[in-house]
Amino acid sequence: MSESGLILLGAGGHARACIDVIEQVPGFKLGGLVGEAGEVGRKVLDYPVLATDADLPVLRQQYECALVAVGQIHTAKLRRQLFSRAEAAGFHLPVIISPHAWVSRHASLAEGTIVMHGAIVNAGASIGRNCIINSHALVEHDAQVADHCHISTAAVLNGGVTVEQGCFVGSGSIVREGVRLGENSLVGMGAMIRHDLAAGDRVPGGRK
Repeated sequence: MSESGLILLGAGGHARACIDVIEQVPGFKLGGLVGEAGEVGRKVLDYPVLATDADLPVLRQQYECALVAVGQIHTAKLRRQLFSRAEAAGFHLPVIISPHAWVSRHASLAEGTIVMHGAIVNAGASIGRNCIINSHALVEHDAQVADHCHISTAAVLNGGVTVEQGCFVGSGSIVREGVRLGENSLVGMGAMIRHDLAAGDRVPGGRK
């Protein structure tokens, strides 16, 4: 089986976690990372930081695929920007699924999304573009997650939850079945969400 050349957009902690997943997924050969100017030339888990995102059109001549590997907590702005720049440069943005995750064959995942180790995406769930389904997160049946969202470590979206674009759902938080999280809302670590959130709402974490 031939391998597709892949670069990661981002060179921080989330990129390290993405590397660990990608190394276990057949079909991709990781060539390096894209970072900030001061990061170029250093290595992340033995992979070089090749260039900045200004160099994406040049990198596209060598690499077919790209994945946004910047984490997201307060805002999805940078992930959106990098995804758009990769698209404009002509990169293919693949779906990456850890072999240690479970994704139902009755679920759908859109381009540029990564499903990390131990995550579960159940039947009827839909995940949009450029999302992170982080380690041990649970996306239950018929939940709908729009583009540019981060469902963080061990977060739970119960059945029929709707997560609009650009949301962050923090580690260990639980969203009740059927609840809607408005665009760009933020759910803090450990929060219990029982009612709909309006666009831009920010709910603090459940414990100090």
